[in-house]
Amino acid sequence: MRAALVTGGTAGIGAATAEALQAAGYRVAANYGGNQQVAEAFTARTGILAFQWNVADLAACEAGVARVQAALGPIDVLVNNAGITRDAVLHKMTAGQWKEVLDVNLGGCFNMCRVVIEGMRERRFGRVINMSSVNGLSGQAGQTNYAASKAGLIGFTKALALEGASRNITANAIAPGYTDTAMVSAVRPEVLDQILKAVPSGRLARPAEIARCVVFLASDEAGFITGITLSINGGKYLA
Repeated sequence: MRAALVTGGTAGIGAATAEALQAAGYRVAANYGGNQQVAEAFTARTGILAFQWNVADLAACEAGVARVQAALGPIDVLVNNAGITRDAVLHKMTAGQWKEVLDVNLGGCFNMCRVVIEGMRERRFGRVINMSSVNGLSGQAGQTNYAASKAGLIGFTKALALEGASRNITANAIAPGYTDTAMVSAVRPEVLDQILKAVPSGRLARPAEIARCVVFLASDEAGFITGITLSINGGKYLA
């Protein structure tokens, strides 16, 4: 039974992913950034262990992964799902808003991959799935920081795929469209209405729909798939 770690894994897409991996037979741990109450409720409901650390801090990632591996064994599947937004149009964006988003969304992916990649290479197996976004493909006004971080994940994924292929390590990205999560639910109703009008399918994605794709990319059956970006956006953006 392989071990999987999902960052940002106690709510939204991350929680759905952790539960789907558990249902598929993986030993699963979830990382979370700060909301202990949500994390404790998630563990109580699912039995999935939750570990708190900031993915933007490399030393914290090293310590956190050591705790996870002590509980579950070596990490075979890493899902880099942790992400934040600090939206502002560029002419009003602060350096802090830019740095915080890049540090968590893109830097966090580097940190987590850097910590687990050597073990994956030694064991000659690994699955890395990085959660990008439709806005990393299409861009989005008010999100130069977020779009840059999510587009950066795609380039990172392609390079890692080339490095890992000979060691049976795959790296793939998923670019979800707007999904029914707490982050999207916080959007003003009139804005959400405009979002839905731009989605040909006429609805938000369900977290479980994203999670099923993660489970597939983590599987042995997906061993010849690497370096791709899987878009799941209801037709909102076609590349």
